[in-house]
Amino acid sequence: MSIPTEPNGAATDNVDLAQPVARVVVAHALTGHSHSLGQSYMKAENPHTRGPSPIDFDGLSFPSIGARERREDTEESRAARIQKISGAVRTILECIGEDPNREGLLKTPERYAKALMFFSKGYEESVTHLMNKALFQEDHDEMVIVKNIDVFSLCEHHMVPFTGKIHIGYIPQNGKVVGLSKIARLAEMFSRRLQVQERLTKQVAIALQELLNPQGVAVVMEASHFCMVMRGVQKPGSQTITSSMFGCFRDNAKTREEFLSLIRRSGI
Repeated sequence: MSIPTEPNGAATDNVDLAQPVARVVVAHALTGHSHSLGQSYMKAENPHTRGPSPIDFDGLSFPSIGARERREDTEESRAARIQKISGAVRTILECIGEDPNREGLLKTPERYAKALMFFSKGYEESVTHLMNKALFQEDHDEMVIVKNIDVFSLCEHHMVPFTGKIHIGYIPQNGKVVGLSKIARLAEMFSRRLQVQERLTKQVAIALQELLNPQGVAVVMEASHFCMVMRGVQKPGSQTITSSMFGCFRDNAKTREEFLSLIRRSGI
């Protein structure tokens, strides 16, 4: 794998994309903003405009404004960030009628700030670092599936959890495979951000498609959304299922059905 460089010759954190997917079609999935061709990416030091690719020149994937700044936090700036969130939480406690000075809530603002930083730690991670030294050549051209991966995310509309399982499959091309644990880590990285399930599902699929250029990628996610359980329509037990498929999984009904039947199968 070649090491890409900036126009000035400096090494970057990026990897070569195997085969970028159609840019306009997936722009919304990549950036999370409608009518965007990647313009929602934060301004970079790179003089070239960032394209809507899941792997950016600095190694951040699908970044939002502030993602790079957070990733490069010093201990001092991280402490200041947590303190700022804590102050906001204290204000929230006051606004809902609570007393942030009572014993049970004295440390709640800081606890919540640290918890929120963990819930959203995916903003600090990049595909390129995640996949470092995990791409291999193997004589295998059949389906590879990692299923029942537990995922926990926060709905970006209400900032309450949605939890469930994601099933990820691909068919290698030219013997190019990825370490199995990295597939689960990829799902973890994208889920630990403010998300909607539809975008999360597609982001995982597109990232694998661009990294491996396989014959096809299939991702299915099923989740329960607390914004539908604890508030609003209040329907416990409801599940949302989303899918994203590329290549032979999209074009070939038999391949798609094989994948769906395998992820439905219980036991080992």
